[in-house]
Amino acid sequence: MNTRAFIAGCAGHTLSPDEAAFFREAQPWGFILFKRNIDTPEQVRSLCDALRNTIGRADAPILIDQEGGRVQRMGPPHWPKYPAGRTYGRLHANDPLVQREITRLGARLIAHDLLSVGITVDCMPVLDVPVSGAHDVIGDRAYAYEADKVAILGRASAEGLLAGGVLPVVKHMPGHGRAGVDSHLSLPVVEASLETLESHDFRPFRILADMPLAMTAHVVYTAIDPDHPATTSKAVIGDIVRGKIGFDGLLMSDDLSMQALSGTFRERAEGVFQAGCDVTLHCNGKVEEMIPVAEASPILAGDALRRAEAALRLIRHDPEPFDPVDARARLEAALAVVV
Repeated sequence: MNTRAFIAGCAGHTLSPDEAAFFREAQPWGFILFKRNIDTPEQVRSLCDALRNTIGRADAPILIDQEGGRVQRMGPPHWPKYPAGRTYGRLHANDPLVQREITRLGARLIAHDLLSVGITVDCMPVLDVPVSGAHDVIGDRAYAYEADKVAILGRASAEGLLAGGVLPVVKHMPGHGRAGVDSHLSLPVVEASLETLESHDFRPFRILADMPLAMTAHVVYTAIDPDHPATTSKAVIGDIVRGKIGFDGLLMSDDLSMQALSGTFRERAEGVFQAGCDVTLHCNGKVEEMIPVAEASPILAGDALRRAEAALRLIRHDPEPFDPVDARARLEAALAVVV
């Protein structure tokens, strides 16, 4: 059965008959879970099984935003809290080797939690490099204020996820760190020069251009395309993401239901694909919004299909040997001496 180039959310802890019927017909490439979908480990596992069974694909990716800090969909009492990305950048008197090791360890633990309930993709690491005066929508989600340090710890995080059988999604390409407003609520406009963007904002994404999956930024960069956010900009996707950054993995939009985007949901989805994204993402679980998104989403084919298949092949079915009890003790000991 043909798979459509979109990722869908659902409304609650279980699938409704209407949702199941829609997914069966629409055949999304994958799904994304939010806190509204999370109760117990048994419930999450059952929901993941139901989503895959509905579309008849056991390998359908199921995504979640499980960064730690403010952005953690699975938490106590069933799962531990994890630190925000900035915490890893402040470990052990700024010793880069310790920071890298513990960042990888934290991601490896997250992968263990996710895979145990059937989730195979984590929308992490955040590779945005914040600047002074920017909105705190990124804030401490970023590992550091220095581009190279963000890249080093971002790669460590991605490696920890991959070692545990979970795919990372680098975000928000080509950089959300300068945004002066929250793109969930309005459209950020960044007026930095192309030279500044290339040397600072784009650098972590260029260093991690070998990653399998990436998510766009709903941000306008006036030096590249003053009329469209990156998500719907041919210039940003073609010249920057595929060109200067050199990313050839699967590129998904950020959530189409965010207020940074304008137009109908059909128009938003059409804009995503016209710009050159491979897959579109709709998160809020409202079927009435997903219907036009699905209708505007093409069947996965060509380079988009190649990239999707290449990403799924990277999921390890034999995660590296791992003792979660020992790993969690090491993580907690390291976090006890954050500077």
